[in-house]
Amino acid sequence: MLSSSRFFDCLDRISASPTLQELETTLDEVRHIYAISHMVLHVTRSATAANNPLLMLTYPPEWVKQYIARDYFSIDPVVRLGRCGFLPVEWSASKWDSGRACGFFKEAMAFGIGRQGVTLPVRGPQGERSLFTVTSTHPDSYWRQFRMDSMRDLQFLAHHLHDRAMVLSGLREIADFPQLSRRELQCLQMTANGLLAKQICARLCISVSAVQLYLASARRKLTVATTSEAVAKATALELI
Repeated sequence: MLSSSRFFDCLDRISASPTLQELETTLDEVRHIYAISHMVLHVTRSATAANNPLLMLTYPPEWVKQYIARDYFSIDPVVRLGRCGFLPVEWSASKWDSGRACGFFKEAMAFGIGRQGVTLPVRGPQGERSLFTVTSTHPDSYWRQFRMDSMRDLQFLAHHLHDRAMVLSGLREIADFPQLSRRELQCLQMTANGLLAKQICARLCISVSAVQLYLASARRKLTVATTSEAVAKATALELI
């Protein structure tokens, strides 16, 4: 279940970020809103650039400098698994049993990165890929509850951050005609007709949170901050 207030607050902050620098600041705000240690958006591949074209994070600068200088991209087991997979990589459930991987994680923990973490692979519409990572220094019990409560939020935020970063960095052009799903178009059309979320969910036989999710997804694809703007842009593009 989406934790509505903080989730939609974060979506709006991401959509409203006008530059990459502001988006990185927003990333820091989002991790504080969710009360966890660090967040990372690592674009590993795009249609127009070589490997690792973009890295946005809240890690300590000293660790980032060391990571890049020693080319840890090539040995980081999370990056390796995330690049080829579709499912979240749960750090505690993975076996980092090689000496190199163990040494790498010990170094990271010395910089306060966190013992707990999850990495979500993101695949974009033009073949680009990125990894969204959340880390924590909280006790195991706190982390388990956080994962249970927030995984859906994190999955959607991962895609939203990825798309915003791709556009702001120039690694992807904004499409003139975004490809909205049937449900997204239905929710936008009904909103344009003056229906509220509770009325839309009754018409479509889905939950209120699902309606909110479809509208949030439509805003993301249309690269706007509010539902009103999404309706206006979808109308202008003759999508509804």
